[in-house]
Amino acid sequence: MKLPPLIHQFFDNYLPHIKGVSPYTIESYRDSFRLFLPFAAKYHCIKIKSLRLSHLSTELILAFLYELERERKNITKTRNNRLAAIKSFAKMIRFMYPEGRELADRILNIPQKRTQRPLIGFLYEDEILQVFKSVDLRRNEGFRDYVLLHLLFDSGARASEITTLNLDYFNPQHKTLAILGKGNRYRLIELKPKTCQLLQLYITKYRKTPKPLYQHRLFINQRGEELSRHGIYHICKKYLSKALPPKRLKFINPVHSFRHSCAVHMLYSGHSLSDIQNRLGHDNIQSTTLYLHLDLKRRRHIQKRLIEHMQSVIDRDHKIEELLKWENEEDIIAWLDSL
Repeated sequence: MKLPPLIHQFFDNYLPHIKGVSPYTIESYRDSFRLFLPFAAKYHCIKIKSLRLSHLSTELILAFLYELERERKNITKTRNNRLAAIKSFAKMIRFMYPEGRELADRILNIPQKRTQRPLIGFLYEDEILQVFKSVDLRRNEGFRDYVLLHLLFDSGARASEITTLNLDYFNPQHKTLAILGKGNRYRLIELKPKTCQLLQLYITKYRKTPKPLYQHRLFINQRGEELSRHGIYHICKKYLSKALPPKRLKFINPVHSFRHSCAVHMLYSGHSLSDIQNRLGHDNIQSTTLYLHLDLKRRRHIQKRLIEHMQSVIDRDHKIEELLKWENEEDIIAWLDSL
C-alpha cells in the first residue's frame, strides 16, 4: 500500500470523524508528519510519493526519534509527542487494514522514553495579587487582560480552552462557565462572584467589536479576531514579568502557572482531589495527585486576602474604582471640549 493516500485518510477521515480529536491535536500530528515523511524518504533514498506502508519499520522510526533529539535538540517530551502521532497512525492501520496489523503492532510496541517530571510552577497567593495589581486598566486592552487573568486563575483552564470560549458558554445568572476541553468534552464549572462580575462588565462595556467571523467568541484581540494561544501567552508573560523577578520566571510557565495555582489554592482550601480533577478537566486522577507531593507551607493571612479579593464585588475593587473615576474625568473633559 502506498503511504500518501493513507496519510490523507488519516487526517481527512480518521482523526476528525472516526476519533473526533480536536483541531489542536490534528495540527500537532500534522507537524509531526511534516518532519517524519521527508526523513523517511531520505532514509530509504526515495521520493515521498514513493513511500509505502512497508517502509515504516521500527528501525526507521527509532532513527527518526534519535534525529529529533540529536539534530533538532528536541526535549524528551517533544520526542514522545512525535512518536504518539506515528502510533495514532498505526492504530488507524490496525483498525482499517487487517493486512497491516503485524506492522502496526510493532510500531505500537515502541516504548515512550522516560523523562524527568518538571517541577510544578505555581504562583503563591501574594504573587497572584501582585500580578492583578500590575495591570493598567486605563490602557485600551487593560480591562480585558484583567478579566482574563482572573478567569485563568479562577477556572484553571488551559490557554487552548480560553481561546474557544463563546459568549453563550457563560451564564451570569447561575455563575457558571462551560469549557470545551481535551477530547471535545465539556465541563461546567462555577465561578467566583468577582470573576462573574468582571466578565459581565467586560462583555457589556469593554469587549472590542469583533469581526463577523468572531462575533461568538468571548475574548477578542486588537484586530477584532479571537484571542489566540500565543496572544494569551504574551499577555500572561507581560504581567508576570512586571510582578515577579526574572529568577522566579525561569521556573514557571506564564499561562500554565495560573492553572497550577488554581489547583494549589483549591488544595489549600480543603477541596478533594476529585473536585480539582473535575475543575481542571484531567482525564486521569493520577494527573491530579501530583499536587499532593508539594511541600505547601500555608500562609493563611495571605490566603485570606486572596479569598477576600476573589469573593469581593466590583465596587470594592480599588483598581475598578480608579478606572471608573478616570473614565468619568475623561467624560468631563470631552464635554468641556464640546462647548
